[in-house]
Amino acid sequence: MAHITLETLIEYAREHDCSDLHITSHQAPTFRRLGELFIGPFEGTREDWRAIILSLLNDLQREELQMGHDLDFSFEGLSAQRYRVNIYRQQNELAAAIRVLRNDIPSLADLHLPEVVRQLAEQPRGLVLVTGPTGSGKSTTLAAMIDYINEQRRKHIITIEDPVEYVHRSKNCLVHQREVHRDVSSFAAALRSAMREDPDVILVGEMRDFETISAAVTAAETGHLVLSTLHTTGAAQTLDRIVDVYPSHSQGMIRSQLAGVLRGVLTQTLVPLADQSGRTVATEILIGTDAVLNLIREGKYHQLGSTMQSSAHAGMHTLSGDLVHLMRQGRITQATAEAAVNNKAELAQYLGGM
Repeated sequence: MAHITLETLIEYAREHDCSDLHITSHQAPTFRRLGELFIGPFEGTREDWRAIILSLLNDLQREELQMGHDLDFSFEGLSAQRYRVNIYRQQNELAAAIRVLRNDIPSLADLHLPEVVRQLAEQPRGLVLVTGPTGSGKSTTLAAMIDYINEQRRKHIITIEDPVEYVHRSKNCLVHQREVHRDVSSFAAALRSAMREDPDVILVGEMRDFETISAAVTAAETGHLVLSTLHTTGAAQTLDRIVDVYPSHSQGMIRSQLAGVLRGVLTQTLVPLADQSGRTVATEILIGTDAVLNLIREGKYHQLGSTMQSSAHAGMHTLSGDLVHLMRQGRITQATAEAAVNNKAELAQYLGGM
């Protein structure tokens, strides 16, 4: 297998429009295309695959791996193509998951996102959240929003990522990108430091824990635009997740803080097109109107769905509503909508009205 290298595998992934490459010791490399896995046409031994995984690492990373740590990092391949990597052990063998990143930063229009997403990127301050399951394109959406700000405004943007995925060149804005474990020890430490770095816009790659969430909300309260992500599948669940991180005696306080800073929640998922030629994004959008913020302050998340349904004029819609919209356009099938939806009863209501 001397002719098969890491470059061979990632070139194959790009040629076949794959989003992910998995290298593991007990079988040939596996690729993900349009959300589905398939085994690639490569043969090798356990030692071959292990050598390819180790070829990704420098000496310091190899030491970390020997200490039992999982590794998260990004790298540039040929032609400055970027990849995000996680290396881990399973059954005492090495495995690698490699995310194939786009060469360019797409525009909001390229991603077919609603116009209200551009309006969220234009907010001077507050908290904007992009949520969804793993592999739903959250990082790409955030990169497009940052690129839009970079082109349209004259601000200082600081990104805090683990790892840095899309590299932003300063255009009209000054852009600094900090990588956790390389440039700074943690998200929370970077957020605390950012308060002394004169930022206007702060991107937090992920709000993982209490300390990071608390620091991000505080940054939004102090006049910055804060963009971040959570692995949640709806607006109500997103707010629940944030509030539940806090001890019970502080949950009233964080609801009040969110009601003061939340500008919007964009939840997205990728669904296959009806003709199987690719995937498109389906979204749920919550905007921080007075009515929405009052519901958040009172903890009445169960009422947010009906508010989103009745507030199309403000740019809001539920995931069910957007899936039905895509069905009406003939872009997705009913089976796809039913598989992607969270609230099947709400989808049935929409379908009953078609």
